[in-house]
Amino acid sequence: MKILIDTNRIIAALVKESTTRSILMDETFQFVTPDFTLTEINEHKEEMKQKTKLSQVEFEMLLMLIFEHISIIPHSEYNHYIKECQEDRSDPDDLPQLAAGIATKAEGIWSHDPHFREQKKMKVFTNIDLLRISGKIKF
Repeated sequence: MKILIDTNRIIAALVKESTTRSILMDETFQFVTPDFTLTEINEHKEEMKQKTKLSQVEFEMLLMLIFEHISIIPHSEYNHYIKECQEDRSDPDDLPQLAAGIATKAEGIWSHDPHFREQKKMKVFTNIDLLRISGKIKF
């Protein structure tokens, strides 16, 4: 199942060993994200290193491990969908994620960002949703 992963979920996986990190490693899902995500992560890198108390090398190794489970979508593949998405988004920083999700025909976006609930183009998944889909929890 192809899922677009929002930057906030990647940051959550970087900052703490958690359910988010476990879901990210689940083979049930094929995660994709726009190349813009790398820019956002680099903007917050020092803050994340402080929170995790990881060295530069340890942080880079964890980042590489996480991105072994995420395909990066180049701007050229989703750029022509950005204009189409502008009417649906109140936060312009979220446009690349939504456009990349549409471009890759992802089944939804994994995000805890409430702004994504405002759009109607893609389904929004939370950790609980993905745990249910993977069969790790049942209700």
